[in-house]
Amino acid sequence: MVGLCAIWGMQQTALKAVASDMAPVLQICVRSGVAAVFIAALVFARDENRALRGGTWKPGLAIGALFALEYLFMGEGLRFTNASHMGIFLYTAPIFTALGLHFRLPEERLSPLQWLGIVTAFGGVAVSFLGGAGDGPARRTAWIGDLMGIGAGAAWGATTLTLRFSRLSQAPSSVTTLYQLLGAFVLLGLLALGTGQTAMTVTPLLGLSMAFQIVFMSLISLLVWFGMLRVYLASRLGVLSFMTPLFGVVFGVVLLGERLEPAFIGGAVMVMAGILLVSGHEMVRARQAKRAASMG
Repeated sequence: MVGLCAIWGMQQTALKAVASDMAPVLQICVRSGVAAVFIAALVFARDENRALRGGTWKPGLAIGALFALEYLFMGEGLRFTNASHMGIFLYTAPIFTALGLHFRLPEERLSPLQWLGIVTAFGGVAVSFLGGAGDGPARRTAWIGDLMGIGAGAAWGATTLTLRFSRLSQAPSSVTTLYQLLGAFVLLGLLALGTGQTAMTVTPLLGLSMAFQIVFMSLISLLVWFGMLRVYLASRLGVLSFMTPLFGVVFGVVLLGERLEPAFIGGAVMVMAGILLVSGHEMVRARQAKRAASMG
């Protein structure tokens, strides 16, 4: 799980590092298209393609569009803000998921501890925005990228909710992944063409970045993640994925030389603490129930 978090945390840095050689939206389009070919082969090899005809195409189109929207916000946001900021704001997704479940399912009502986490997380966002104005044109426009990062997190949360409340909840994970990859490939490809973001300068760094994104980010990490979900409790894995934004910040600082403003550091700590309170609630509740049972 630590290795997966490191791969996911590296994503924003890999995109940002070669943004001058290939637009981030085009990078995501290319990697999604290549990964979709391999995932499609896996779906047919496992004879899971029947799920594609089992009434899943409508929610499949929805999660494909949401997945594309998430990465549109990420790719465009990286033009304004740095990878460290994007790594934090993208992972506000569990907050939006928890809020959606709260209003949709009575049994998923938020506990006081989770509400505290949500307030803390959004308080951290406010601290980052209000205290991060700084000087210079780049710093004055960074809030646009930060806001897009939150939009990406919201789209990710909406994807999770769509999966939960549609026929895709019963479909193989490889099928849902295929819908997402195809959505990103088609929609972001059209966007890149329509906005003239198709220019590319072939460099060794671009080749290295794309190899990482295709092989490790879009293929290996997804296959390992879904394999782990069959063995381990999703709630525990979800708590461990909390390490991902930490890796994102570290890679941005070490590899790209990004400077962290004091306001962002304080806000990021609040955001991650809030996410941990929301995501870790299930594990805390399970431990309390187990303890109560043993005492009884």
